[in-house]
Amino acid sequence: MNAFDLTKTPLRDVNQKLQSLPADTNEKVWHLNNLHGEHACAVGLTQPIEVHINGHIGYYAAGMNQKATVVIHGQCGVGVAENMMSGEVRVKGTASSAAGATAQGGLLVIEGDAGTRCGISMKGVDIVVKGSVGAMSAFMAQSGALVVCGDAGASLGDSIYEARLYVQGKVESLGSDCIEKKMTPHHVEKLGRLLKKAGIDADPSKFKRYGSKRSLYNFHVDNVDAY
Repeated sequence: MNAFDLTKTPLRDVNQKLQSLPADTNEKVWHLNNLHGEHACAVGLTQPIEVHINGHIGYYAAGMNQKATVVIHGQCGVGVAENMMSGEVRVKGTASSAAGATAQGGLLVIEGDAGTRCGISMKGVDIVVKGSVGAMSAFMAQSGALVVCGDAGASLGDSIYEARLYVQGKVESLGSDCIEKKMTPHHVEKLGRLLKKAGIDADPSKFKRYGSKRSLYNFHVDNVDAY
């Protein structure tokens, strides 16, 4: 096992080491210990390694991830897994706002709750939240899936494009151009596979599906109040 003590090694050096690992590295598992809410921790990883952040962490943890698996054993600040391309990021606690913002691939699992704007402008990532999400989640979500096992705050899916939203609990309100859609056996099957992949024990048949009404794709004067 490889480990860094953040009281002894600056975060800049930690990130540089993790980012510079060669493709054939045999140093596959890393632990980051004695954290103090550092920002931009374990970002820009490009190799299929496993990084355990053992404590609470600040803004933009595991951003721009490619291939790596990052596990946060605590809470995290704004923008976790921001612009992730692939791999997996798992938060054992709760996540602040803008989790998974603009992420283009991979899997983000939040085992607690997520704050406002979870999945904002997501572009292909799959996000599974075991708890609830705050207001304006999936705002301008383009593609990928947001799965919420708890409740969703106001204006879910506002100005959504083609992302798929699944919520098991209550939705406070839907945003502009977001509507409830039929949950077919096909969708139940796909959602079940995603929940299994995320390691979340939930019944996919109890979720409701939401998506784009597609009325705001092109400007029309009759829809001006919705913009």
